[in-house]
Formats: sequence, C-alpha cells, structure tokens
Amino acid sequence: MNFILTKIYALLLTITYFFTPYVAPALTDPIVVSDPDNAKLTFVAAADPQISNYMLKRDQFLKAMGEDIGNAQCDIDALLFAGDIAENGLKCEYDRVTELLKDTGVKNYIISVGNHDVRLRLYKKTVKTFTSFVNGLNENAGSQLKIDKLNYTYNINGYNFIVLGTDRTEFEESYLSEAQLQWLDDSLAKFSEAGKPVFVVIHQTFKDVHGLPDTWNSPFDWAGSVGDQSNALYYVMNKYQNVILLTGHLHTGFGQYTYEKLGNIHSVNLPSATINNKDGVYNENGIGFFVEVYDNEVLFRARNFNKGEFVKDCDFSIPLV
Repeated sequence: MNFILTKIYALLLTITYFFTPYVAPALTDPIVVSDPDNAKLTFVAAADPQISNYMLKRDQFLKAMGEDIGNAQCDIDALLFAGDIAENGLKCEYDRVTELLKDTGVKNYIISVGNHDVRLRLYKKTVKTFTSFVNGLNENAGSQLKIDKLNYTYNINGYNFIVLGTDRTEFEESYLSEAQLQWLDDSLAKFSEAGKPVFVVIHQTFKDVHGLPDTWNSPFDWAGSVGDQSNALYYVMNKYQNVILLTGHLHTGFGQYTYEKLGNIHSVNLPSATINNKDGVYNENGIGFFVEVYDNEVLFRARNFNKGEFVKDCDFSIPLV
C-alpha cells in the first residue's frame, strides 16, 4: 500500500511541477550569522509544513526552504519544526519531507509532533512512523539524536531542547499526562541555569495567548490551545527563568501575535512553513526564523525562505537573565 501511495504521490508531484514551475530562492541575501564570533548556537525555526499527498503546492515551499538553508554561508546547528509535519501522518508524506530536507546541511533535526501527525490514526503506529522519520533525518545528518517516543530532550552546544508530544491520539489538542508534566518539571529543574535559555517545543500553545481564541476563529477560550493541560503546563514552566516556548498550530504571520512574555515564560508562535499565514503584518508563504543564541540574548531573525531573504522589520530579541 505504501509503495502504491508513493508512486501516485510522485506522479501527482510531476504534474503539479509541470503546471506550476518551481522557482528557487534567490542567492543575493543568504543566511549568515549576525555576529559569528560570539554566537553560541544557531537554528532555523518554523512550524506546520503539513506536506500532503493531495495539496501539492505546499511541496514547493518546503523545497525552497530546504534549498535556502542549504545555501547558507554559515554552519546551522539545527532545523526545528513545532509540529504538523504531515497533513495525514502518512509514511509517503514523511518520505517526501525527508527527500526535501535531507540535504540542508544542518547538524540536527529537532521536530515535535502535531495534531495532523496523530489524529485519526492509531497512537502506537503514529509513534513508530514519526520517530522513524525523525531518526532517519538525524542519522543522515550525522546527529546523535535518536528517539523512541514523542517527548524527548537533546543538548546542542550546551543548550537544551525539551520536546513535548501528546500521550494519546487527539483531534486538535494535545494530551499531556501527569507523568509527562512531571518529566517536564524534572527536566527544567535539571537544565535551568542562570543566563542560559531552555527551549521547550510543542505544537499547541497556551489558551488565551497569541490572539486566541480569535486567531482560531472560535468563541471558546480553549480553542487552538494545547487543551485541558494548558494551566498545568503554564504552572510547570513558569517556575523557571529563561524558558522559551516554541509553538505552531495557529498559522499566524510575523506580527503582534508572534511573541508574548507570560510571567517568566517567553512564548513564540512560529508561522507555517508552507500554508497561507494570517493575522500578521507579513503573511507570505515559506516563512520562519533564523535563531541566534548569544550569552545575553536570543535573537529571532525573520526570514522568507521561499524568496531567500531576511524580513528585517520583523526581527525581535529575547534578553536572558
């Protein structure tokens, strides 16, 4: 069945590229580090590629992102996606993502699961398919990261990433068990260090932030959020300093809903890498951030990977304490 789906997918892609010719990102404004002598860590951050075996125009935006990253004139430590990698959680979709991103030249792939990756699918099969996909990308990159479940931690250049993932199949929200919330608390206690950020990655954000519920077009205050564990998740994370939460799900462009300071938590909602973004001042397809970590700040540099150019008016910086 997977073989047949892959062949059909390849045929449809060929037809799509014939009628909509691919345009590569420009080379005139490549990815470079602002202060290469002092940067401690660099990574690309985006969300929601949602590569689909029938909505094929998305493919070209992820292809451009992969090529733009590959054209970088600096080393990039990681490529991070905050969930919704595949529209339907199908192996042929993940195989296509792998094909588009395997030659970026980044050293690690930090990827969280999203609701599109898990919904309407058996949970155990989701875990097996998703972890195999993540492990394949990292093995190809020469990374030491290897996972066997949807929540995991990884250290790059002395900086820690904590990736959260739903503990059961849900349609829109995540379900974070008491065990996973305790694991998060223990991990933050272990990794928190004065002046050093910890990056927590999950697909959905807290309720009532980043314009919710309006940015989800819903009257319900929980809509578009992580769900019932929103308050519990906030309680755990707010106990620690320099925690930077990276989420997706809302498909909001660069603008007023990108960054919020919530108690001790710095919450960043990442735009979709391939789908039409909205509610921002810059909503083009194929956007995300090039992130540079320094001793006293984390700099988020907005980039249009599809065009191969920085969007300087949408940069922001998070100070470290």
